[in-house]
Amino acid sequence: MEKVNSIIEAIAHDKNIPLESAKEAFKTALINTAKRLEGFECKFEIKDSDDKIDIYRVLTVVADDDPRLEEHPDIYITLEEAKEYGDVEVGDEIRLDFILEDYGRTGAANLYKELEYHLQRSVEQDLFEGYKRKVGTIIHGVVTRVDEDDNTYVEIGELRGILTQRNRIKGEKFKVGDTLKALLKFVKVDPKFGMFLELSRTAPKFLELLMAREVPEIEDGSVEIISSARIPGERAKVSLTTDRANIDPVGAAVGSSGVRINAVSQELNGENIDCIEYSAVPEIYISRALSPAIVKSVKIVSNSENDKRAVVDVTSDQKAKAIGKSGINIRLASMLTKFSIELNDIEGTTINQSQTKEENITKTKDTSALDALFN
Repeated sequence: MEKVNSIIEAIAHDKNIPLESAKEAFKTALINTAKRLEGFECKFEIKDSDDKIDIYRVLTVVADDDPRLEEHPDIYITLEEAKEYGDVEVGDEIRLDFILEDYGRTGAANLYKELEYHLQRSVEQDLFEGYKRKVGTIIHGVVTRVDEDDNTYVEIGELRGILTQRNRIKGEKFKVGDTLKALLKFVKVDPKFGMFLELSRTAPKFLELLMAREVPEIEDGSVEIISSARIPGERAKVSLTTDRANIDPVGAAVGSSGVRINAVSQELNGENIDCIEYSAVPEIYISRALSPAIVKSVKIVSNSENDKRAVVDVTSDQKAKAIGKSGINIRLASMLTKFSIELNDIEGTTINQSQTKEENITKTKDTSALDALFN
C-alpha cells in the first residue's frame, strides 16, 4: 500500500493525535480487516517502510500428512505446496502478499469501519493518558447539570466531570452555568457512561493547591506544606515549614491582615484554616497542633510506624479548647500529626502569655515604688 504514510499523517493531523498513534491504529485496522476477509485464525504481519505499509499472510510449513492441516488449515501449509514459493523445509514460515485491492469495495468498506473504530479508541486513549497526567491538580469547569441526588456534572474540555455529593463541601450549592474549581481525583472509564472525571473539593490536597496559588512562597518552594487535615466546610489545619531564616512560614501563609488565607477560606465556603509551624520534635508538633489550647506537657507513649500515641496534659480551663466543638480540634490535630491523642485532665489553670506579661509589668512597677520609698 504505497503513499499510505502521507494519508496516516493527514489522519493524525485531522484527529489531533500523535503520528505513531495513528499509524498503530491503521496497522491494527489493516490486520483485523485481513482476518475478516481471510479467516480470524489466520496470521498476518506488517512491514512498515518509509513510503508504504505491506501486509503478509504467514503460513507454517508442515509435512504433507500432518493432522494439523485439517484442524487449522488457515495457518499451516503442506511442504509440497510451499515448494512453489521457494526452497523450504518443515518448520519454516512463508509469507504471502495480501493484496487488499483484490477484495474490491468489500475490502475497502471493512478497512474503513475498522480504521474508524481504532482511531476513535486511539483518540480516547490519548485523551485518557492526557487527563491521567493531570490527576492531583486543580481543573476548572462549567456546571451543566445537577441531578436529583445533588451530583454535579461539569463540562471540562472534551470530557464530563462528576462532583458527587460526598466530594462536595457541606452547604455548597451549584447551579447550571456556574464555574467551579475542583481537584481531579480519578479518570474513569465506565461501560455505560464512557470516560469521565471524578472531582473533589473535600480532599486535603485541594486545600494545599489553593494555598500554593495564593502564597508565592509555597509556589516557589520557599515554604513547604508538611501536612494538612480537613473537616470540609468547617475547619482545617495546615503545618508549614521553611529552611530560610528570614521567612516566617505561618505569616507568609496568612498574609497581611489575613488576606491570603481568607481568599482560600472564601473558595472553601468559609472553612476556617489554622496554620501552624511544623516541628520535627513530636511533642512540640502535637502541642502546636492542638492550638488554640495551651497544653502543660506532651508524652509520646508509642512512636512506631503502625502505632503512634501521645498523652497530653491539659488543665481544666484548656480542655474544652483542646477538644473543640464536637471534638473537631483534637480530631484535626490527630489527623495532622498522625498521632492518636489522649487528653489527661490535670488540676490548675493555665495563664495565657498576655496575662503573665501584664502581671510582670505590675510587679516591676510595685518593686520600683517600694525601692523609692525605702531609699
